[in-house]
Amino acid sequence: MRSLPLRGQLIRQGILVLVGLFVIAPIWVMATMATDGSITGYPDGFHLLPVEFTLDRFAEALRSEFVEMGFIGLLWNSLVVAGSAALISVVFGATMAYAFARLRFPGNQGGLILVLLGAFLPAIALALPLYVLFITLEKSVSAIDAFGLKDSTLALAILYASFALPLAIWLMRAAFRAVPSDLEEAAFVDGASRFTAYRKITLPLAMPSILVASLVAFLLAYSEFALAWMFIESERNATLAMVLAMETTGFYAANWGLTAAYALLMALPVVIVFVILQRALLRGALAGAGND
Repeated sequence: MRSLPLRGQLIRQGILVLVGLFVIAPIWVMATMATDGSITGYPDGFHLLPVEFTLDRFAEALRSEFVEMGFIGLLWNSLVVAGSAALISVVFGATMAYAFARLRFPGNQGGLILVLLGAFLPAIALALPLYVLFITLEKSVSAIDAFGLKDSTLALAILYASFALPLAIWLMRAAFRAVPSDLEEAAFVDGASRFTAYRKITLPLAMPSILVASLVAFLLAYSEFALAWMFIESERNATLAMVLAMETTGFYAANWGLTAAYALLMALPVVIVFVILQRALLRGALAGAGND
């Protein structure tokens, strides 16, 4: 393996340092705001370290309430919506991805292009059409009320899953194509059905990439707030991202230190999940490279 000259190494390392600073700097500023007791309203400037270090903001965030249900209730709604969206997108996306990866049928490539097009469409661009569709269905289909989809976290989870599904299909399709088809053919020889081979052979081997797809869907649903305000009416079904967006964009956002503490606490569950699954996620991110 040929080593880079000193100048090339310095340039590469310098670029990596700049990228790292670009990622870390906003998080550092947020952490400084959350732990600086001198900030009682809008920050008066940038401070590398807190002027008056304190952890009281985090305790206050856990005690106080954005809305009537409080921080824990909002976080629970966020986790339920994001977890449900990830589960829905993976369950439906895995079967579709397997069909695109293993089966040959008319419209295979055209269907893939349409799926990819759906991944590129911004969610907010579809806000008005989806709202009109929802209102139309609400007036004409009584099943919406029967199943409790009106103003519910389940409806929000289904909405987010529909946006995460295209990318999940492409990620899992690459993973399924990376699994040698000889393994399935050997199972067919032993009398296994295609579904049995899919469930016992292909699905376990592709599990790292499935975890990546589920995490992508989880993050999309966990952090989205713009669409949620169009489909959620009551405070009891609000998510933490929705209320945080309201607090930071409204004219009454008076305590940015407390808002920063809320944001860091909101990010904590995602960080914990990533740390636990980091090895599997890394294998899933690399799966399928060069096999498509």
